[in-house]
Amino acid sequence: MKNIRRIEIRLAVPDDLMMIASVLVRTWRATFRGIISDAYLDAMTVEDQAIGHARRMRFPGTFLMVAVDMAEKRVIGFANYGRARGMPPAFDRELYELYLLPEFHGAGIGSALVRAVAGHCREMGGSSLFAWVLADNPNRVFYERMGARAVGQGRVSVGSERLDQVAYRWDDLGALSGFGDISA
Repeated sequence: MKNIRRIEIRLAVPDDLMMIASVLVRTWRATFRGIISDAYLDAMTVEDQAIGHARRMRFPGTFLMVAVDMAEKRVIGFANYGRARGMPPAFDRELYELYLLPEFHGAGIGSALVRAVAGHCREMGGSSLFAWVLADNPNRVFYERMGARAVGQGRVSVGSERLDQVAYRWDDLGALSGFGDISA
């Protein structure tokens, strides 16, 4: 018999911050080893990430959504999103971060988080969503499978390194969230 877990997706609360930070540190170390310097990854701390996410949680118009494994009562993934930063007006919502513990990849939880984010953005009047993704991120294909299309390139500083990134965009939050327009 297959082990079925009950996962709850909801907006984050302050009590989630240490678990969110732990997910980020574990995910970065697992995903970006060989892409980002070992020194940078090894210097990351859960405490520093929790402080940064506490600031983000208080910033108006910025949201954190979590995926919680209800059997263990722990955050296993999260999304951080809000108004688009520094992009043309056509990009009205941005997915700043999307991380899921590696052992939960392929179970549909990341897709469920993106759909929940799209639904929340749509409820707030958003029409599109985009995300910057490191060009060398081995999980980049996830965005493409979710229907996003590459619409731009850029560079980002991570520690002392400059890394290439790709902007992915979803044009229809209704379709992405599963609540598209129904024609008669």
